[in-house]
Amino acid sequence: MDSAKNSAEGSTQHPEAGDAAAAGLASTRFLTGRKVLVTGAASGIGRACAEGFAAAGAEVYVVDRAAEAAKELAEAIGGVAVVADLSETDAVDALPDDADIVVNNAGLQHVAPVHEFPPERFTLIQRVMVEAPFRILRRTLPHMYARHWGRVVNISSVHGLRASAYKSAYVAAKHALEGLSKVVALEGAPHGVTSNCINPGYVRTPLVEEQIANQALAHGIPATQVMDQVFLERTAIKRLIEPTEVAEAALWLCTERTGYLTGGSIPLDGGWTAH
Repeated sequence: MDSAKNSAEGSTQHPEAGDAAAAGLASTRFLTGRKVLVTGAASGIGRACAEGFAAAGAEVYVVDRAAEAAKELAEAIGGVAVVADLSETDAVDALPDDADIVVNNAGLQHVAPVHEFPPERFTLIQRVMVEAPFRILRRTLPHMYARHWGRVVNISSVHGLRASAYKSAYVAAKHALEGLSKVVALEGAPHGVTSNCINPGYVRTPLVEEQIANQALAHGIPATQVMDQVFLERTAIKRLIEPTEVAEAALWLCTERTGYLTGGSIPLDGGWTAH
């Protein structure tokens, strides 16, 4: 769930997941000639998406504030590094506007009860995870409309569908992203543009790993118990999701066979929302 850059150790890694993007849709190079803009692309889900889309033939804008990591990845996949801090509106408004596909992935997390939540942190999370996607789509949709084709893939979260304690800013931002995605789906439909959310549970990425200490503190449990009692407590499948599994879903949403799928939210949550 905590998508944009998540990770955590402690569960058994899915044996096939690491090869999913390379062995699946990406191998067909069905996106040759397309340009893809991926935010938060230097690590975690964003990196897996950037690699998967490049393997599928697309030219990838690798957008991240981590300059060296973005440049290294862009060089490795034949993409273009775009160093930008999405909390700065001028930087967002200077991003490329010619993407055929936008993957809104960047995000951050803060774990604290509402009465202790720093207001400035709440504002920052909304700016990066709601306002930045809006500004990016405001710039790129005209290009998609002109080409009569486009795909918007919003990496939401199970927290775009459900709430958890101590995550007021993240849950609010993901719910807002869900709403933005649906509006874009309605407006983009006459122009051949689809917009959907992917809703992962906890993914094996840095954002999740960085939560362990704060989750332990907030829940009053040892850090060693966070995996079972917090991350995997509500899932039927007792493991973290691999970033490549999310990337494969993002690629699938960009195929011609999913042209009628828009305004949706696809749970990759191991059965969390089945409760």
